[in-house]
Order: sequence, then structure tokens, then C-alpha cells
Amino acid sequence: MLIVLPPSETKAPGGSGAPLDVASLSFPGLNPVRRELIAELSSLDVDTALEVLGISGRLRGEAEANRELAEAPTMPAIERYTGVLFDALDAPSLSGAARSRLAVGSALFGLVRANDLIPHYRLSAGNKLGGRTLRSRWGKAITAELEALDGLVVDLRSGAYQQLGRFREAVTVRVETPEGKVVSHFNKHYKGELARVLAGCPDEPDDAAGVVRVARAAGLDARVDENPPKSAPHQVILTVER
Repeated sequence: MLIVLPPSETKAPGGSGAPLDVASLSFPGLNPVRRELIAELSSLDVDTALEVLGISGRLRGEAEANRELAEAPTMPAIERYTGVLFDALDAPSLSGAARSRLAVGSALFGLVRANDLIPHYRLSAGNKLGGRTLRSRWGKAITAELEALDGLVVDLRSGAYQQLGRFREAVTVRVETPEGKVVSHFNKHYKGELARVLAGCPDEPDDAAGVVRVARAAGLDARVDENPPKSAPHQVILTVER
């Protein structure tokens, strides 16, 4: 089983790992696009990068960091990303086996496994590089890597990151209130909780019903969606009070 998490805009600074080695990253079929994007992103002058990234001058350090992608220190991807989902996941407390079930969708790297070493960077799914959307830049590469995997894929990425490489056979998750309203702000928190439960479960589920079984055993209110959207035919609904 592979649990694919969304990335976060916020990232931990620094790191103690050697500079980025693209050849060492998981999913090597993504390397040609990775190298192109890294070269283009790191070549942007800071003022141009601020415009391309859609960020203000107060985040100038983010644009400056992109210019050092090839030389900057690295850290495991699961520790690089921060924020609500990753707080709930609490990756430092997970076993090695649990971490091996985790990956992160990324605008710059496509997909990275939890222990892949990556530098601090700034690039979002909605940005364009070279005047082209990242969806067009990735094409079918991410989808092909997901299709080649053995076992279940649980796709917790947000819509924008799913667009970079859809996989219709994945189990997706919708977080909603008891009244059926989509949960927005706390969505990431509950997906982090679910990811933690799934990563640490002793027996891997092999379908949406299996994901529901594991979630319920951990005290989460989950069910298989009986009327899923055509774009996500294997959807699980996680019901929460907020």
C-alpha cells in the first residue's frame, strides 16, 4: 500500500543531508521532468520568481531558496513538509515500516517517498513555468508511476495535485460533517490522522472497504461512498464533527 499525501506550502528550513541527488529519488521515471523543472526554477532571478510563484516580497527568501536547489542541504521529505496534516501525522514517531508506506505529491518532484532527501523549495501545483502549466509539464508521467505500483494506492492529495497525475484506481477520501457538508480547514488534520492510522496498521487493506475497516478500528467514522463521482470511483467518506 502507498499513501500519497498532499504537500504543504510551508516547509522546514535547512537540513543535514547532502545536496539533492535526483538519481537517488524514488520513481525514477519522473527524473527527466524533475531535472527540467529544477533547472528552470533555479534559473529564475528573484523578482521574476516572485511573480511566477505568485508570492509577495515578504516571502522573498522562498524565491531565493529556489536558486540554491542544487547546493542546498536536504532532509527526508516527510520531515521537510510541515503544517496541519503533518502535525497530525507525527512522522517522527512512526516506525520505519510505517514511513515506507508514505509518499508526498509534489509540484517540483512529482512524487517522493517519505525518506527521499529533498531541499527546501517553493512551487505549487497552480504555478506555471516557461509559460506552461505544471499539469502539462508532468503529462502522464505521474499517472504512469502510480499505475506501475503493486498494491493499493490511497490518494489523499488535494484536487490541484491530483490533476498533476490522476489515478482512477486509487482510494480517495472525502471529509465531511454529519450533515454532509465538506470540511475545509480541518480537512488536512483528519487526513493526517487517517494517514497515520493506515501507515501503522498491521494488515494492509486492498480496497476501499479495507480502508474503512482500518479507520473504524481506530475509532474513525468512515464508510464507503455509495455514490462516488466518476473521477473518483473508489471513494471513502470520513465523517467528523467539525
